[in-house]
Amino acid sequence: MTKSYTKYRPRIRFLSSFIILFWIVLCAKLFSVQVFQGKKHQRTLIAQSQRQEKLSAERGNIFDRKGNALTRNIAHYTISVNPQKVSDKNASASLMSNLTKKPKEFYLKKLNSNKKFEFLERNIRFNQSEVESIKKLKGLNIKKAYRRSYPHGSVVSQILGYNDTDGHGISGLEKDYNSELSGKSGIAIKSKGWKGKFQSRSGLPFTAPINGSDISLTLDLNYQSILQEELIIRMKETESKSAMGLIMNPQSGAILAMSSVPSFDNNNFSQFSISQHHSKVLTDQFEPGSTFKIVAATAYLAEDKVSLEQEFSCENGEFDYFGSKIKDHEPYEQLTISQIIKHSSNIGIIKIAEEVGSNSIYKYAKLFGFGTPTNFDMAGETAGKIKPEKDWSRISIGQISMGHEVAVNTLQLAVAFSAIANNGFIVKPYIIDRIYNKDKDLEQKTISLVKRQISSEERINKIKDMLRQVVLDGTGTEADIQGWEVAGKTGTAQKYINGKYSNDHFISNFVGFFPASKPEILSVIVLDEPKSPMHWGGKGAAIAFKRVMERIINMDDSISPPANEKKQEKLNHFVYSELDKIIVPDQIPSTLSTKNIQKRIEVPNVLGKSLKKAMSILSNAGLKVKVNGSGKVIEQFPKPGSLSKNSKLCILTLK
Repeated sequence: MTKSYTKYRPRIRFLSSFIILFWIVLCAKLFSVQVFQGKKHQRTLIAQSQRQEKLSAERGNIFDRKGNALTRNIAHYTISVNPQKVSDKNASASLMSNLTKKPKEFYLKKLNSNKKFEFLERNIRFNQSEVESIKKLKGLNIKKAYRRSYPHGSVVSQILGYNDTDGHGISGLEKDYNSELSGKSGIAIKSKGWKGKFQSRSGLPFTAPINGSDISLTLDLNYQSILQEELIIRMKETESKSAMGLIMNPQSGAILAMSSVPSFDNNNFSQFSISQHHSKVLTDQFEPGSTFKIVAATAYLAEDKVSLEQEFSCENGEFDYFGSKIKDHEPYEQLTISQIIKHSSNIGIIKIAEEVGSNSIYKYAKLFGFGTPTNFDMAGETAGKIKPEKDWSRISIGQISMGHEVAVNTLQLAVAFSAIANNGFIVKPYIIDRIYNKDKDLEQKTISLVKRQISSEERINKIKDMLRQVVLDGTGTEADIQGWEVAGKTGTAQKYINGKYSNDHFISNFVGFFPASKPEILSVIVLDEPKSPMHWGGKGAAIAFKRVMERIINMDDSISPPANEKKQEKLNHFVYSELDKIIVPDQIPSTLSTKNIQKRIEVPNVLGKSLKKAMSILSNAGLKVKVNGSGKVIEQFPKPGSLSKNSKLCILTLK
């Protein structure tokens, strides 16, 4: 060894040891990074070079039974920016100003901000060409979303409900069927390109969104509009606190219209009181009064306790019932069951209830569905209330038979009367008709369900005849529609306030259906605290029922008139032909000649009818028709009621 090496050997050893140790540590670190921490750093790298983007599914829409859209999804965009990464701020501000008509300075202020994130616009609508022009600008980020819109506003708002800002249903059908309507979001992985922008590339994971299902309701938008309009009018006329109404098909249980007013606009739901958001048809309970008398009447017939001809003393309008004074709105002496229902005698129905007994009254109240939810396919329905028979007082049987000491909702009342209209069969009400998946294939179809039979068809038809007499010559004459066989029942109930029945606050209600021979439409109208004398069911709610039904009859040509009218026409032709065989027309006065009777006919009144219905009526009468205009008949010549020859034209003016 040289003296130089010996001199520097400690230094050389130290340096060599340091270099070897350095490489050992470096290799260990590299091994740790690549092996032990490899997955962690891989995730960090992917996070920096790739981005996961959520692909929103389009929410399903809701339609009425005729395919009218009750909801819409309106595309809107949010424009955000990192001001530090915008290369041409002037061009960006100019483009945004041209698209939104806002001052250019508004956007320049945001683009010159020291922040790393700014919203230029939120929830704004653009067409496709405008969207593409925004995408061309470097540094501007555009995100598409959908905003729920309700084109018919308050008309269907309580049924549909509304969504929150994230598009999730929080009320009505939007909430109840949120999972079906929402669909499933997709995922797209985008990688960063050489310019720093994230782009889609082949080979990267991609899951397409699954759009929500569409729902078709049994609801008819035209029926719904008519019902709500007439409820508003009648509520104002009677100065009621609120009004409720429902229209259904009593044969199937399909709900055709359902409304309570005052309502709200679900496009701006936050501006209305929360009390107006829910459907009172389902949620609000009330004592029905005389519409509940069908329970005692049905029990009376079904139990065969007494005969139809038996008369009951109605005590000339005033009766002491175990210390409780019962009055009828008009004094009566002896009445049969049919007359008791027709005149809505409280005293008479109590006498009947006492005959049949509390067990039968409770049994048939439960059979009609009172005190039990109908299992309607929309949340929020109350169960109503009827006390167990063991908890009844001595006068409960009489009070309940009159429609007191019980609570019902409007839907329950409709379902109960549908059993009378439907030959004794209780049907399950429903509003969801069909659900279609994203490919518009049928996913679910509601089938009409019969729950049970209340009593035999023969006995139920007797109740139906009684309800027809109510409208023909009883308390419900205001609901009668000539030629349509309306059957129904009025109800007037004192409200129970502060521990006693009020003499100033009432519930006015009417339930009716038609044609009685083969019911197609059933409706319930309820007015809350109408002013006297419109607090009577026959003076308040019955009038609204008639107005609604007349408008529907004139609008909807699918509703068939009663069959007995057609039978009567055939019978008349038969009588004429038989008379022709027996009597020689030349030997009797011309005014009595059946030949002349056939040639000279009375011109029917078709004012207000649709063209299809008017032509059908006039053709059946043997008249030719000439039409001017379109819409509903506003004028006809010859005038209604005049006599005309078969060959003479009837000229209709429509508008």
